[in-house]
Amino acid sequence: MTSKEPTARVRKSPEQVRSAVHEAVIDLLSDPDGAEITVPAIAQRAGVNHTSVYRRWGSREAVLADVVTTRLERDSPLKDTGSLRGDLIAWVEAGVASIRTPEGRLLVRALALSMPGSTTAQAERVQHFRRRIASIEAIRERAAARGETPPAVEEMLDQLLAPLYVRAIFGIDPPASGYPELLVDRLLGATEAPGAAG
Repeated sequence: MTSKEPTARVRKSPEQVRSAVHEAVIDLLSDPDGAEITVPAIAQRAGVNHTSVYRRWGSREAVLADVVTTRLERDSPLKDTGSLRGDLIAWVEAGVASIRTPEGRLLVRALALSMPGSTTAQAERVQHFRRRIASIEAIRERAAARGETPPAVEEMLDQLLAPLYVRAIFGIDPPASGYPELLVDRLLGATEAPGAAG
């Protein structure tokens, strides 16, 4: 049992419901006893009816995806540094800082748990993560407006985000310094010299 008791159910506005559900997810992920993360458990902890959760999100996976994308948007605002390299380094630095925190590690767990088990759940998850992709596109659009050639979104995800999440999943901290620059320079080097011999 945890010291935090489920909140009593009272009538809440849509935004209050969303906030309470998000906090409930973080609480359950933090539970040292390994609380089961289901829609009824989330609803009970949030003090809302589980039908309200299903009606708004559709599935547990969609709830978790919404929590992850919302926290990433809150904790990792995209900086305009004046250059593509600078923007990408700032983006990766924010990711490194996030996975070094307890909540950041919880979000990695939530991300893994949000993997869909059905076609419907997959569509719901894609809808939430589309918001995150849109924020990444802002970096590319700024770079293009400056006359720079940004890498494709898939390349950014594969070469910048994937290494961070693999490290987080296996409990391997990123190097103390220079890691964002290393990842970004590898990406931009590959982008600037496509097809170059290794």
